[in-house]
Amino acid sequence: MNALRVFEVAARTGSYADAAAELGITHGAVSRHVAALERWLGQRLFAKDGRRMVATPMAKVFAAEVAHSFERVARAAAACGRPGTRRLLRVSAPTTFAMRWLIPRLDRFHARYPDMEVVVTTVSTVQEDLRGGVDIAIRRANHRAHAWPEHDIVPVLDDGDTLIMSPGLFARSPVLTLADVANHPWLASETRAGDWADWLAVAGLPPRPDHSRRVFDHFFVTQRAVEDGLGLGIGPLPLLSIDVAAGRLITPLPDIRVSRPGYVAVVPRHLGGSAGAGAFVEWLAVEGQSPHQA
Repeated sequence: MNALRVFEVAARTGSYADAAAELGITHGAVSRHVAALERWLGQRLFAKDGRRMVATPMAKVFAAEVAHSFERVARAAAACGRPGTRRLLRVSAPTTFAMRWLIPRLDRFHARYPDMEVVVTTVSTVQEDLRGGVDIAIRRANHRAHAWPEHDIVPVLDDGDTLIMSPGLFARSPVLTLADVANHPWLASETRAGDWADWLAVAGLPPRPDHSRRVFDHFFVTQRAVEDGLGLGIGPLPLLSIDVAAGRLITPLPDIRVSRPGYVAVVPRHLGGSAGAGAFVEWLAVEGQSPHQA
């Protein structure tokens, strides 16, 4: 059973190292468990590809069946388990989505499902793979189903970028027309390269490579600089709806908006039918339909 569990995680994560990290064991222990299972089955389950061990096509099929079996055992255990035991749900999400949209709303989920504990880990917005052994991953919708094989994709939240600034800066030097945008420094993020170019294009303004800019490494740093009144930024809505409602930010030209791929919940098919994952995804979808609720 231990060998099967280690094998399933290694095949799912696509890495002995990631499997070792998820299971809390050494890389060598993963290799020994897989080797023991290969001897018992009489065939190779992984092949070397550069420095990585990659599951064979047959191993991927076998891993999916093993995962289904473990899930059936888990559901049976939950049905027969102790009442009141808290269930753990591991959720991976981009940093800005987690900080500005998901985490402020988790109290509503916990109030509805007090027996479930949600653990949130964050990733860069450019990371599309599903490392780390999570139950549900929130990612940008990229309309490429092959990016996440063996997973169900559920739409959660639309997204778009618009101009943002602090109320204090607006009071001192308001932005009422497109011409006013040039009166302020432009704040940008390395993780969201191209935001200003895209917004200017939608607004019908020419590129301004010579305009005063301040670039920060991540959007949540840029957002803080905008809130402090250091300049104008381009921010995602409805992720920032809570900040707008709280008066920390305003959107001076809200009708000029750049459409972006929204967010989706990526759920392993062997978990999609579980009560915990299903309840959380359903809750996400409902919250996403009311994005301006704080």
